Amino acid sequence: MDSSGQVRIDTSVPHPARRYSYWLGGKDHFAADRESGDAIASAFPAVVDLARANRAFLKRSVRFLAESGVRQFLDIGTGLPAPDNTHEVAQRVAPEARVVYVDNDPIVMVHAQALLVGDARGRTSYLEADVRDPEAILGHPNLHDTLNLNQPVGLLLVAVLHFVHDDEQVASIVRRLVDELPSASYLVLSHGTMDFSTPEGVAAYERMFASGGTDVRARSKAAIAQYFEGLELVEPGVVGVADWRPDEPVTDRPKSRDLGIYGAVGRKP
Repeated sequence: MDSSGQVRIDTSVPHPARRYSYWLGGKDHFAADRESGDAIASAFPAVVDLARANRAFLKRSVRFLAESGVRQFLDIGTGLPAPDNTHEVAQRVAPEARVVYVDNDPIVMVHAQALLVGDARGRTSYLEADVRDPEAILGHPNLHDTLNLNQPVGLLLVAVLHFVHDDEQVASIVRRLVDELPSASYLVLSHGTMDFSTPEGVAAYERMFASGGTDVRARSKAAIAQYFEGLELVEPGVVGVADWRPDEPVTDRPKSRDLGIYGAVGRKP
């Protein structure tokens, strides 16, 4: 907020959360978000299917954690509210589940506080912070008012780390956050990749990234797997998001090679 207490929203700069909402068919986006989204979709037409498949992965992984006994969730890079938000999925399994949402876009927080109302037996909370600053997240009073970090937590880093371009910084962020969590906690992660693309597609992506046409830093399966070092990967491991414990048969779901995004879940011993 500025000195007058007004929420700061720069509508001239595209933001991942608002662009993601645009791809999902939401209403909360501006011209810069639509222009950025259309440019990326023009170069990579599967991006809308990717966004929807990633959302479905979030739903399935949260349900899996709740069914595995997790009652606390830290969702970083939550994005704008959409059907099947983390607390809705978790509280269908366990009404007492508690969720802290984190995002660095003020408009996300405004909408979250207005719309993300959970079961009265549980609790939802919100804090504005950037994944690049894990200390601000871990030290925030809203986090500690809502979650007990001595009990298992489901840490959700879904489609957020690829917006951090420095490889070492990403590894450091994941280590710091996971280190703070107790045994039997889980890491849920999805991340963009060019592993499934052709050489021509990779070259087009690199040109777009270098020119600032996309803010997503794609990484390989091997690089993404390293973020789970010290954790027990849940079957089927690091796979395309559509192939992580899918609800539908293979004939009815998008092919991972067409989407370009991995998903995985790991348990802290």
